[in-house]
Amino acid sequence: MTAEYFDSELEELLRRKQQELARRLEEQKRREAELQAEAQRQALLRRILTSRARERLANVRLVRPELAKVVEDQIIALVQMGRLQPPVDEDVVKELLEAVYEQTRYEPRIRIKRK
Repeated sequence: MTAEYFDSELEELLRRKQQELARRLEEQKRREAELQAEAQRQALLRRILTSRARERLANVRLVRPELAKVVEDQIIALVQMGRLQPPVDEDVVKELLEAVYEQTRYEPRIRIKRK
């Protein structure tokens, strides 16, 4: 085993370590960006929704987080397009929840095939 072998092995280890650190740094930046975007989203919803509407969405989020996210996205989009005026109350949230639920609901069907 020569010094050249150890040098190349050391270089390879250092290169791998640098790649790992770069990957971790990128992952950390991505997580921070996601957290910041979510914080901005929640702040926007606090301005748009009444307290009762926020409570209703929070309760829905506990049971069906994907449904709550879709409705929140719709509310934000509708307000930005000018089709809804803030403050959005609980009744509007209920209507949107019902509409989205009807569109996304899955009713399992059992089919029996007889021979």
